[in-house]
Amino acid sequence: MTTLLVDQDLCTRCGICSAVCAMGVIDPADENTLPKVRETKAGMCILCGHCEAHCPTQALIVNDRPDEKVRLPIGAGTIPLDDMGYYLRKRRSVRHYTQDPVPKEKILDLLDIARYAASGGNGQPVEWIVVHDKKKVHRIAELTIEWMKTLVNSDHPMSGYVPGLIGAWESGYDVICRCAPHLLVATIPEGNPIAVTDGIIAMTHVDIAAPAYGIGTCWAGFIAMATWSSEPLQQELGIPAGRKMSYAMMFGHPQYKIYGLPRRKPLHVTWK
Repeated sequence: MTTLLVDQDLCTRCGICSAVCAMGVIDPADENTLPKVRETKAGMCILCGHCEAHCPTQALIVNDRPDEKVRLPIGAGTIPLDDMGYYLRKRRSVRHYTQDPVPKEKILDLLDIARYAASGGNGQPVEWIVVHDKKKVHRIAELTIEWMKTLVNSDHPMSGYVPGLIGAWESGYDVICRCAPHLLVATIPEGNPIAVTDGIIAMTHVDIAAPAYGIGTCWAGFIAMATWSSEPLQQELGIPAGRKMSYAMMFGHPQYKIYGLPRRKPLHVTWK
């Protein structure tokens, strides 16, 4: 199969596609030939799309579902620096939610953005589980508390910390999911050390993009820790065989708005 599809009328033979190719497999064009990937190198292409993304005239397209090609509008995605700075600084971990469910269509739009997160070798190993039913989210929180009970008086690092959480839960306070209406779980293949980082990168994309959709998020560390070792949680979440949780995140519509920016530790940079 031809790796690249090139429109000879649009190609200016500028050589950029060859220069930016992450794997160095694109032969540059000359006066008589268009850029191409030789058959002997085709297997090395990781379908990252660098060549396609950087082509000034959009003359080139990677032959990977070419019918799904979406043109990037001129100027799209350009954000003023001040707006970007404020947007990222406003990002907060949300622990108070309204009980209005987030429409599934909006969640799918958000996760679609995360498909473009960086991944090692463009492996794109992340798959998602969305717990949309609030009752099921509560059940997962309940199973997390059950896991915590097994840590009491053990040598686990959280042993001295969990009694307070268990007590709060038994008093009716959801310290696990904060009464969030939804839960997001990223899963990755077992035995793939690179995918561990890929999962966090993809989840971070969701975390950063969520406020633009009116969605608040909070990384669910207790659930992640519990699920890594709790079979009941793994079964409740329906994690497929051969996969494991990368991390979890609670989300929903924030109950409160952001009006100010808190302080952070001073920037510390070491120049070499």
